[in-house]
Amino acid sequence: MSYPSWQPGEGPKDAQARPGQGGVPSWRGQGGQSPVWYGQGGPPGLSQPAYADGSHSMLASHADRERAVDVLRAGFGEGRMEQAEFEKRVARAYAARTVGELALLVADLPQGPVPLPAAVGAVPRTFLPLPVPKTNEKAIGSAICGGLCLVTFGLTGLPAVILGHSARSEIRHRGEGGDGLALTGLVIGWLATASWTLVVTLLLIAALTTG
Repeated sequence: MSYPSWQPGEGPKDAQARPGQGGVPSWRGQGGQSPVWYGQGGPPGLSQPAYADGSHSMLASHADRERAVDVLRAGFGEGRMEQAEFEKRVARAYAARTVGELALLVADLPQGPVPLPAAVGAVPRTFLPLPVPKTNEKAIGSAICGGLCLVTFGLTGLPAVILGHSARSEIRHRGEGGDGLALTGLVIGWLATASWTLVVTLLLIAALTTG
């Protein structure tokens, strides 16, 4: 595959001459500007494109050259030019004096994301994020009652156990979240209930023995 190459001051091979300019070819550049590539019929000594605003006659900076080389590297990586042509263009880019010369070297290469030919379809459900399940309210209540056992000396242990068992049953049937909260409330609730049961049993035994 071969691509057109031209010296600074020349336009693309397929450029057409503007009427009334003595065979001076013109080419539509980026940004909607129309540079005039002066050939033999142009002003003597002018070896770069002449823009109406004079922007492409501006001296190129190191950053401008690096940007042009990046475009060339991308085009070479995509297989748009051969190794020899790539090296030749890179050498010209580093030797370029003006922005117009750099524009010539990358004029036939894409300088940004190429639009897709067709609209992308809907994302398959396999790759969609899973919906976050709702947290069971009874599981929250069980965890709260279990935490209050430390303040109420275990009086909320029995409600924590009841709410925890009910919450775990609903979670299994509805697919809701909060199983960890329910389990926490159950463990603390059972410990508080067992502690109160042990205390009451010891009090009864003490009462019977002393009576």
